[in-house]
Amino acid sequence: MSYTNTFVRVAEDCPEETGIPPMSCRTLPPAHVIQYELLMNGPYKYNHEELLYEVHVRHKQIPLEDRVTKREEIWNELFSRNHPCLRASLLPKRFGWGVHYNTEGKIAIYGKESPEYDYFTSRADEAVKLLPAMRNQRERG
Repeated sequence: MSYTNTFVRVAEDCPEETGIPPMSCRTLPPAHVIQYELLMNGPYKYNHEELLYEVHVRHKQIPLEDRVTKREEIWNELFSRNHPCLRASLLPKRFGWGVHYNTEGKIAIYGKESPEYDYFTSRADEAVKLLPAMRNQRERG
């Protein structure tokens, strides 16, 4: 799912008060670490599908040559199944990062403590739709 003019707030039950860089000791970094690196190094470079593709090929360590020559095949296979949106990513759920989709659907992340986060979450107009990140745990009733 791709959004436009949307800001995903940090999850209500996020344990962090500021955006913290996710880290991993694994040889292959998990998806949220790759998402963080791509979005920090290229704000508003990727839309949702492009980000999913880049995370996929990096996580699976697909060689650069194959990324070029087999791009369409890899893309079609990847998107033959559904993928969760960034509301389910650990970036807004666990690490304190809000996710902004601009008018073109390109994505940037902002720490909960940043002026940009405050700007997007406190706007009185309806220009940017606010959505919550998914909670880390289900509420029990």
